[in-house]
Amino acid sequence: MTSAAFDSLKNIASADVAGKRVLIRTDLNVPMAEGQITDATRIERLLPTFRVLASRGAKIVILSHLGRPDGKPVAKYSLKPVADKLAAMLGAPVAFAEDCIGPAADAVVKALEPGQIAMLENVRFHKEEEENDPGFAAELAKLGDIYVNDAFSVSHRAHASTEAVAHILPAYAGPSLLAEIGAFRVALHNPNRPVSAIVGGSKVSTKIAVLGNLAEKMDYLFIGGGMANTFLYADGISVGKSLCEPNAIDIVKDIRAKAQKSHCKIVLPVDAVVAREFKANAETEVIPVGEVPADAMILDIGPRSVAEFSKLIESSKTLLWNGPVGAFEIPPFGEGTFALAREAAKLTEEGKLVTIAGGGDTVAALNAASVTDKFTYVSTAGGAFLEWLEGRTLPGVAALIR
Repeated sequence: MTSAAFDSLKNIASADVAGKRVLIRTDLNVPMAEGQITDATRIERLLPTFRVLASRGAKIVILSHLGRPDGKPVAKYSLKPVADKLAAMLGAPVAFAEDCIGPAADAVVKALEPGQIAMLENVRFHKEEEENDPGFAAELAKLGDIYVNDAFSVSHRAHASTEAVAHILPAYAGPSLLAEIGAFRVALHNPNRPVSAIVGGSKVSTKIAVLGNLAEKMDYLFIGGGMANTFLYADGISVGKSLCEPNAIDIVKDIRAKAQKSHCKIVLPVDAVVAREFKANAETEVIPVGEVPADAMILDIGPRSVAEFSKLIESSKTLLWNGPVGAFEIPPFGEGTFALAREAAKLTEEGKLVTIAGGGDTVAALNAASVTDKFTYVSTAGGAFLEWLEGRTLPGVAALIR
């Protein structure tokens, strides 16, 4: 998708919404336990959008999914608790419809006055949602005058509420979706150089397309986590009992070839924190990557690697981050990730670096390092973020482009 195509996205801020039913696809797939919301971040991020639309006289109709109910109603995946939480956070009533189409939805939407909000029941209670069924999309479209996609995190899915309905109603991009795209374009399409990327995670095979795409766009590509072991193995370096993919050597060669052609420098760890047991507070030692004992596992990058990575990050203007560089969930194997995160955050606060991060493990690692709010932008999208890094077109975004 070209940069000009993104520039053609229509911003809901430019639309006349007074008295109009604004059907807005959000991602309110919040974590829950025993019927209680355990993290309301996704709701909180949407509050400004709802408030602005309400202040402009829109009749707001919220679409979302929750969990994986497999196309049928499942009580634990009802959006009613989410509607109640939204009402509490807004300090205003949020009407709730017990279905997203049909008489129940129609009655709730018809009762809305300008500035009021309704949430419809989980769209995935209907199998037609994930089938991108045109008839189901038409039923959803009956409930709105204007369609808004403000859910980048599900825009990689060609579902009825993210793709088909956008072709029926006048379609606009919401502020959260535009913020995501704007952040990614800064890193991938028109970055201030040098531009670097940290890519971590367990397996090269799960991020082939990501690494291949970034190798053609970055100046420096830092590889950590288990996937770094496969790169080291491909160089003939023994990695002991570490997580490694010997069958991925040809993939590594292909990624290296792309990087060489694009003048991207691939940076690997030079030392490692190793242990004989993968458990909290296991006995560890720091050794050069070429001296890993046969019975040891690489579980984090070492201090020399942190220093070298940090020096190159300091020389960069833009940093993209996806994936931790060690097994950060288990102490002490998060120290390398946390040190790099703190360095990137410091440079960002000093105005020397633009930092864009995303992916579930990445966000968790930044939270653990207490630096999430110091990064320029942190995406809560998972699969959509990865597909964007792969350079793929997202159906939900493409549907908004006229």
